[in-house]
Amino acid sequence: MEMLVDSHCHLDFPDFAEDLDGIVARAEAAGIGRIVTISTRVRRLDALLAITARFPNVYCSVGTHPHQADEEDGIPASELVALTQHPKVVALGEAGLDYFYKHGSPEAQARGFRAHIQAARETVLPLVIHTRDADEDCGRILDEEIAKGPFKAVLHCYTGGRDLAMKAIGLGLSISFTGILTFKASQALRDIAAELPADRIMVETDAPFLAPGKYRGKRNEPSYVVETAKVLAETRGVSLEEISRQTTENFFRLFSKVPVA
Repeated sequence: MEMLVDSHCHLDFPDFAEDLDGIVARAEAAGIGRIVTISTRVRRLDALLAITARFPNVYCSVGTHPHQADEEDGIPASELVALTQHPKVVALGEAGLDYFYKHGSPEAQARGFRAHIQAARETVLPLVIHTRDADEDCGRILDEEIAKGPFKAVLHCYTGGRDLAMKAIGLGLSISFTGILTFKASQALRDIAAELPADRIMVETDAPFLAPGKYRGKRNEPSYVVETAKVLAETRGVSLEEISRQTTENFFRLFSKVPVA
């Protein structure tokens, strides 16, 4: 089978502490050629870098999740840019807006989001965008920031509406899907996935959360990205091999700092 990529997981979370070697080995056995473990706190980047040092095919991002926006409010784009100099840091984020849990104030979330966009613009690295229950404000910020100059980004774990998805595509951004795509109640999301351009779609786990299909309710892990890829292939009427090839090609084009070989 063609290589797959887990473009978004959280290997530094406590859920994986006792089983990290096994998790990465199972991913490799399942044909997952690259894993990106995503930062939620800039101040905990060292823990991510330690994991990437252990595994050749594991890379990371640097950023502040909107849930931690108040905790890390005020980190400037210049600091984010400096931290991307490490060879294993291949993206910014995840940053953005989350109005569902309300763990971070909207003002701090927006400030952090814009700082990460600025860093993405300066480094030409992709920004991993987290957006939940915030379609209107996310779309507005994207419009305002694109007007200042282009940047690369992916809307990860997409659960928003069609309007935001099409706005993102129109702005040159990408969309990534998790195990949510496989849930019975996610037909509207599958309809969006079926409509998107083939060169703008990716797959991810967001592990340890959102285990797909037959693993639902269990701890998620990178090897399970295959299940999401299967449903994405069915949704788009193509083979698993084709969706694997396309999403992996899309990943390497967007995450261009990750070596292909």
